[in-house]
Amino acid sequence: MEFIELDSPQEYEEFVSTHPKAHFMQSYYWGDVMKHKHFEPHYIILKNDGNIVASALMLQKHLFKGYCYYYIPRGFILDYSDFSLVEKFTNSIKAYAKKRKGIFIKIDPDIKLHNLDIDGNIIGKENQFPLIQKLNKLGYKHLGFYKSFDGEQPRYTFRLDLNREWDSIYGSMHPTTRKILNKKNQYDLNLYKGDINDIEAFYQTMLETAEREQIKAQPIEYYRNFYSILHQHGMSDLYVVKVNINNLKTSFAKAIQNIEKEINGLQNTEYKNVEKKNNLLKDLEKKLNKSKLELQEIEDIKEKEIVLSSIITVKYADKVWTIHGGNSTLLRKLNSNYLLYYNIIKDAHDEGYKTIDFFGTSGEANPDKTNPIYGIHNFKKRLGGEYTEFIGEFDLIVNPFMYLLYKKLVPLYRKIK
Repeated sequence: MEFIELDSPQEYEEFVSTHPKAHFMQSYYWGDVMKHKHFEPHYIILKNDGNIVASALMLQKHLFKGYCYYYIPRGFILDYSDFSLVEKFTNSIKAYAKKRKGIFIKIDPDIKLHNLDIDGNIIGKENQFPLIQKLNKLGYKHLGFYKSFDGEQPRYTFRLDLNREWDSIYGSMHPTTRKILNKKNQYDLNLYKGDINDIEAFYQTMLETAEREQIKAQPIEYYRNFYSILHQHGMSDLYVVKVNINNLKTSFAKAIQNIEKEINGLQNTEYKNVEKKNNLLKDLEKKLNKSKLELQEIEDIKEKEIVLSSIITVKYADKVWTIHGGNSTLLRKLNSNYLLYYNIIKDAHDEGYKTIDFFGTSGEANPDKTNPIYGIHNFKKRLGGEYTEFIGEFDLIVNPFMYLLYKKLVPLYRKIK
């Protein structure tokens, strides 16, 4: 077998993009994105009789005194059931890293651990624990079955099967989700695919969401590079939902008038069942008061229009990922995120993609309401996807002494920083 480092995308992409384990984080162009996070990409392949049988985007992070570590996001691309191939490729990348003063190589393969139902219960006996054991034998250190966002990538997500009729996809969504979507954009929100000029508005929703959900947002330049690099290769879209404030005021004012007319009509109508009439009036009064409060919130907004929701998606091979996104703190009751995700899912289905990955959720299948991710978890859960748990992160230790030192010093450095 021949171990090679490539310097051009064509041969590498032909293998990765057509492989069953294809993932955008192993694409040639993901290396260009990660340069802006100070990683140096290395594109590695293994050939057998002239044919590529394994590949890896190895992201090199330079440390001190020439030392470094490597990260292979979402694992290398090969047939994991061929253990001799896994062993051969492991030995090759380990030797490659050792020559360059690599301390360890991190992988987090895109491999499902086992089947789960929507509430996190294990279904059946099929699992990937034997693969974990085999990787351990090759020197990989498994970093545990953590349930929060402790790793480089989320260990849990929801994945929606798009390889079926649209009615089946829509029907698999939660009744509450369908009830909201059935209202057919009642507030006349403006949804469109944006461009690089919309990044600043997108970033504002990211910052507001990060503060609410207690997560970390990257600097704006990261998202600008992320989108522009991938978009030029047809791998990314930016979806935006805006609302015109004056039009929204008019819409709510008309809605309030209609409710008031309904109340007046009901008050002037004789009912045999007085209790039923009173209950209907109470419900209408609640609806009226709620609409008036919402109109007051709208009246307080000074801008002519605001961005309510936005998401950057990634498209690669037969999959779509909803990677970075946010929602404005204002007017969240307009449910713009439902409109946004509906259109992303519908576009992905219509364009022939087989799977959409909502990119990350809690490992607690039913998180408590005090959990910052409670809202986003339940939202993604109600889109009808499969609750998915990956096998987790592994460190292939190349230099044991320096690895121990790194593990002690880095947490201390981060704490000080």
